[in-house]
Amino acid sequence: MTKSEKIAVVEELKTKFENASTFYITDSSTLTVAEVNDLRGQCFEKGVEMRVVKNTLVKKALESFPEERNFSELYDSLKGPTALMFSDTANVPAKLIEAFRKTHERPVLKAAYIDMSVYTGDEQVASLAKLKSKEELVGDIIGLLQSPAKNVISALKSGGSTIAGILKTLEERG
Repeated sequence: MTKSEKIAVVEELKTKFENASTFYITDSSTLTVAEVNDLRGQCFEKGVEMRVVKNTLVKKALESFPEERNFSELYDSLKGPTALMFSDTANVPAKLIEAFRKTHERPVLKAAYIDMSVYTGDEQVASLAKLKSKEELVGDIIGLLQSPAKNVISALKSGGSTIAGILKTLEERG
């Protein structure tokens, strides 16, 4: 790889990291070409971009960002073979890794960066897979907001039938 090619890759990675609120650093080194292609296909179906990159280029791209972005915590994860997974939804790559590992031993999670939080180690995959997506959280909030209104409406409906029942009983007595 020439110096100009490396510079181009670093610039491309800078753009990716600038626009990504979520990315995973994984190791898929022992997978065969067919298995990697299968993983890439599953990533494509789920809207996850997977890239195999050199650690030095990733580190150069990450070092260009201010300390507030919290990228320095990822540097220790940049050892050995590295594949990056970029996603708009935080839990999708973890679910993908979990599902793929039911039949394969890799990819292994080295680290995940989600909205300025860093999660390191493969033991984090299960908890990251359980994270709710933005759409799921919005749905939960809407459900919670609708619940009191539904209770009021059902109380009014049942109260109306109760009043009608009382009036009917009084009419029959009177």
